[in-house]
Amino acid sequence: MDKKAYQEKLDAQLKEWKADLDKLEARAQKEKAEKKIEYQKRIDELKSSIKELEDKLEVLKDTADDSWQTVKKELETKADKFKSQINDLFSSLR
Repeated sequence: MDKKAYQEKLDAQLKEWKADLDKLEARAQKEKAEKKIEYQKRIDELKSSIKELEDKLEVLKDTADDSWQTVKKELETKADKFKSQINDLFSSLR
C-alpha cells in the first residue's frame, strides 16, 4: 500500500471510530450516574487518542515518501491500542 492509500484508509477509519464514540456516548448516557461517569472518562480518553492519531496522520502527510514507513509503524501501534480500548468499552456497555 502506498502512502496516499494508507492516509485515505486511516482517515476513513478515524471517521468510523468517531462515529463509534458517538454511539458509545449515547449508550453511556443511559447508564446510572456512577457508571456513566466511568464510561465518560473512558470515552474522553479515547477521544484524546483519536486526536493523537489525527495529529500523527498530519505528520505522516508531511513526511517524505521515502521515510513514511516509520511514521506508519507508530500510527499502527497507536491504532491497535485504540481498537483494543474501544472494543473493551463496547463490550462493557453491552
